[in-house]
Amino acid sequence: MTNRPLDLVDAVLRAGIVVIQLRAKAGVDRALLAAMLGRTRAANARLIVNDDFEAACVADGWHAGQEDLAGCDLVDLRRRLGTRLLGISCGTSVEAMLAERAGADYVGTGPFATTATKTDAGIAIGVVGLAAVVEATRLPVVAIGGIDAMNVVEVARSGARMAAVISAIAGAPDPESTTRALRSIWAATG
Repeated sequence: MTNRPLDLVDAVLRAGIVVIQLRAKAGVDRALLAAMLGRTRAANARLIVNDDFEAACVADGWHAGQEDLAGCDLVDLRRRLGTRLLGISCGTSVEAMLAERAGADYVGTGPFATTATKTDAGIAIGVVGLAAVVEATRLPVVAIGGIDAMNVVEVARSGARMAAVISAIAGAPDPESTTRALRSIWAATG
């Protein structure tokens, strides 16, 4: 098991991951951001930054939660991002429709299952809640929260385009093999 963020980034990139999100609630370490950007760009992958808008303007996009958007001028934020991706966390169909109207490129929806990674994520929405969000928007939906080898088939069958996985990969003895196995399950389902 690796605890070093860059080792984990290298492992998932070798396993074929094409989108990585940097989530650092206490603030983004700019040296780590630069190192991650170097790696993702070399692998032809994208690096999305959660929460920190200024750091996201250096990366490939910004992911925001509903609380991050309160009081924001989304038109201005979208303009400042330019061609960078804008992802918005949505727990309901209504939020997904509003995100689409606001110019989001994708929505993150969940938590799919109970998760220890984000303690304020709320009650798990499961396959029914995830499928409802998928049905409500034309945007790609990324399932988030509590996703692992035991439930990734359900996630793939819901219509979600991607799954964000943290604990199942970061906590694995071999993150690269675990990532490859999850990708293989996903591919076999779709």
